[in-house]
Amino acid sequence: MRKIDLKLIEDTVAELLYDACVNLNEKELKALEKAKLEEKSEIGKDIIGQILENDYLACKLNLPLCQDTGQAVIFLEVGSEVIFDGNLEDAINKGIAKAYTLGYLRKSVVSNPLTRVNTGDNTPAIIHTKIVPGDKIKITAAPKGGGAENCSALKMMIPADGIEGIKKFVLETVEKAGGKPCPPILVGVGIGGNLEKAAMLAKEAIILREIDDVAEGEAERKLEQELLEAINNLGIGPMGLGGTKTALAVKVNTYPCHIASLPVAVNLQCHAMRHKVKVI
Repeated sequence: MRKIDLKLIEDTVAELLYDACVNLNEKELKALEKAKLEEKSEIGKDIIGQILENDYLACKLNLPLCQDTGQAVIFLEVGSEVIFDGNLEDAINKGIAKAYTLGYLRKSVVSNPLTRVNTGDNTPAIIHTKIVPGDKIKITAAPKGGGAENCSALKMMIPADGIEGIKKFVLETVEKAGGKPCPPILVGVGIGGNLEKAAMLAKEAIILREIDDVAEGEAERKLEQELLEAINNLGIGPMGLGGTKTALAVKVNTYPCHIASLPVAVNLQCHAMRHKVKVI
C-alpha cells in the first residue's frame, strides 16, 4: 500500500485549477487556430482571432482566460493500493479555496440553490471518483463555467426514437443555445445508462477525452461526424454571429442501458476548454 499525503493533494488541486483558468492546453489552442483558418465567415474569422489573442494574453500576463472561472469539477482515478491519512474530500476543497482565494479568481459558488448565499471560496467541488488498479492517483481539474453548462440538456427518450431522434435532440439543444454558450463549442453527448449516467457520460466526453480523438465504436464515430457537420451547418458561428464553426468537436460516449430506455444528455463547453491533469 502507498500512503499519499493529503497536503500534496491540496496543493496539486490548487495548482491545477489556477493553471486551468489561465493557460489553455496546446491541443485546444491548435483546434482554435485550425478553426480560424477554416471559418468561411470574415466576422467569424475575426472573432476566433480575438479569442486566440485573449488566450495568448492570458498566458503571457498570468490572468484568467474568462471572468467566469467556473465551478470546480474534479475527476479522480484512485489506485486501489492508495491510502490517505484523513479526509480526501476536505483536502480537495482546501485546494480549491487556496486557488480561488490566493489566486484572486472569481468565486461563483452559492451554498444553497434556493437562498443563493456565496460560499466565499468557490467550494465545495463537484467530485467524481473511480477506483482503478495501482498505487497512483490521477487528478483532472476542470473549472466549468455557468454559461455553457446552463445550455446543456437531458432527455429520457425511448428506443423507437432511434439515432434520428438523438440527432434531432442534439441539434435542437445546440440551436436553442445559439450564441449563449460562447461558440465555437465542444459538444459532449452521453447515450445510455440511466438518468444520471447519461449526464456523466456527456460530461466525461468533453473533459476526459482529447479534443482530437475519435470514438472507439464505429456507430459512435459515425454519429460524431454526422453531428459535427450538421451543427456547423446551422450557421450559428463563433459567438453566435454567423459562420461555419459553431462546434470544434462532438464527442459521443455510450453505455449499456435498459431495453425500454434511451437516455440522452448533451453537455456543452464554451471555447475556454479548461482542464488540467496530473498523476501523483
